[in-house]
Amino acid sequence: MKRMFFAVFGLGLLLGTAVGAEAGDPSADEIVKKANHIAYYEGQDGRARVEMTVTDAQGRTRQRVMTILRMNVGDDAEQKYYVYFHRPTDVKGMAYIVWKHLDRDDDRWLYLPALDLVRRIAASDKRSSFAGTNFLYEDISGRSLSLDTHELMGGDDKTYQIKNTPKDGNAVEFSYYVTWINKDNFVPVKAEYYDKEGKLYRRLEALETKDVGGYLTITKMKAEDLNAGSSTVALFSQIEYDIKMGEDIFTERYLRKPPLQWIQE
Repeated sequence: MKRMFFAVFGLGLLLGTAVGAEAGDPSADEIVKKANHIAYYEGQDGRARVEMTVTDAQGRTRQRVMTILRMNVGDDAEQKYYVYFHRPTDVKGMAYIVWKHLDRDDDRWLYLPALDLVRRIAASDKRSSFAGTNFLYEDISGRSLSLDTHELMGGDDKTYQIKNTPKDGNAVEFSYYVTWINKDNFVPVKAEYYDKEGKLYRRLEALETKDVGGYLTITKMKAEDLNAGSSTVALFSQIEYDIKMGEDIFTERYLRKPPLQWIQE
């Protein structure tokens, strides 16, 4: 649960003037692989309470409060996620499960309590808004490294700058995205997404980090839609690691019957 499950993005380090890759630097693939491990796989399992505040272009706000659970299945391999919504009342009881795979599309299910309906989320929907926020479904469990080619563009004295280009450009709405990764510890620091015309339209970054049980953990992060002028800030609390949850929690049964032991506020 370290870095709180989200795709490779930011700790707010300042972007310096881009320079060429230096002799002795690891390759882009090596950098991205190390960053992916730090962002998603440290700790066998974990949980956190997450409060998201969405602000629209007019300054109006609304909130989402949820618990996120995560379990690794193997080393840097498959994972399972469970998200339970506490507030507001119109989403209370909604639950979301992801089975993350390396060799095929992830399996994703969403439970809508108002309809008592479990809906499978198609692979084509993973780039859509997560519960009406500026985060996407794919942000929650991450994007497979094999879907993109990775190029080391340079960076500054603190960060590597990586350009990530989708192998199948028709499958996503962006043409490429750029990530900044800390040279000292391979922590991802920021991501910026560019549309098909090469215009920057989306930015993700983390605003605050803390040491939680020996893990450097993002406790505040932000997603921005630069075209719409809206943003979402996520605050993380009640963070725990290696709590030894059972794998059966991450099944359809618990979409309708949430695991109260692990999701109580």
